[in-house]
Amino acid sequence: MIKADALRGYGRDDGRKGIRNYVLVAYLVECAHHVARAITTPFVDQGAQLIGFPGCYPNAYAQDMMEALCTHPNVGAVLLVSLGCEQMNRPRLVEVIEKSGRPVSLLVIQKSGGTQASIQSGRHWVEQAMASLRNTPRVPISIADLIIGTECGGSDACSGITANPAIGDTCDRVIDAGGSAIFEELGELFGCEAHMASRATTPELGAAIQAAMAKAWEHYAALDQSSFGGGNITGGLSTIEEKSIGAYAKSGTKSIMGMLRPGIQPPKPGLYLMDMVPDDTVKWGFANINDNATITEQIACGAHITLFSTGRGSVVGSAIAPVIKICANPETYRKLEGDMDINAGRIIDDAASIQDVGSEIFSLIEQVISGTRTKSEALGHQEFVLGYKSFEPLGPSCLPV
Repeated sequence: MIKADALRGYGRDDGRKGIRNYVLVAYLVECAHHVARAITTPFVDQGAQLIGFPGCYPNAYAQDMMEALCTHPNVGAVLLVSLGCEQMNRPRLVEVIEKSGRPVSLLVIQKSGGTQASIQSGRHWVEQAMASLRNTPRVPISIADLIIGTECGGSDACSGITANPAIGDTCDRVIDAGGSAIFEELGELFGCEAHMASRATTPELGAAIQAAMAKAWEHYAALDQSSFGGGNITGGLSTIEEKSIGAYAKSGTKSIMGMLRPGIQPPKPGLYLMDMVPDDTVKWGFANINDNATITEQIACGAHITLFSTGRGSVVGSAIAPVIKICANPETYRKLEGDMDINAGRIIDDAASIQDVGSEIFSLIEQVISGTRTKSEALGHQEFVLGYKSFEPLGPSCLPV
């Protein structure tokens, strides 16, 4: 266990504290992706991170997400890479980043001489930004300063009895220490509606949770699918409800303080449900294209770290915020130990209790705060997904005063 007063983070002008000090290279349309990646590649081992939005047509959700991600506490400086004719609101994005106190530069490929000239110019800026970030003030940080995200990926029959309950135990510990935790995946919470509503701090919040779950049910029904795949079935799960019970265990036992939307930060410490199901009418598409989409949305809510449960063996990480992989299945852990941070399968082997593994995860969170790299970080994972969605503003019942 690391002494609390020994932990140091990175102080930001907006008062938040980061556990990493990244230079973010963000492309604003898929046409700028190659140039942005070429700019980033030489600096990946030094803390450069690549994210981006592929669409050309403007979208309020994507704009809000990019603003939240570019001002995340783990981000110290931002290079925006634009083709030039896409419709992202570049001036507004630059203004938001500048107001947060972070160095920012906008590189427009159509104005800077094309691919090679843009890559050269971008690399020069990143190099200077990294040198400047070495002077970022270090400040005391504790669990109370943190927001923790949670995610399931590649779930199997072990997930709901090992890794997910251990994550729930960890979330309880984080909240007891004054921090915040987020759980989501409404498409993997069917059957748990009444349980969640009963944990809400107000009846109005409970009703809002029930309404969000009803919306999710309609959304998935319109798509004629659920968040339940072949890998779950071959891993021993029988129904979406069975998967939901396991996914729900990640939330622990604390009262639900509010319901967020992607990009909305928790207004005070505690446990929050994130509604990630779009509000617009379903026309075509898929409910959850992959786990990294919802990881990205929790990071936009301010999550410093994501606790990722996997039984089958997902190997993904994430840009911006470290991912701690908690393996639910002891056989999977033995095969993929190089990708997994915690072996929750020891619970099945009677080598540890849920509380033992929860304590181990909590201890690893403190180590990650202090600079220890997770397995996905050490392997260079920077997965990132951001697409189109549409949300209405949150109602007052979602975040009770």
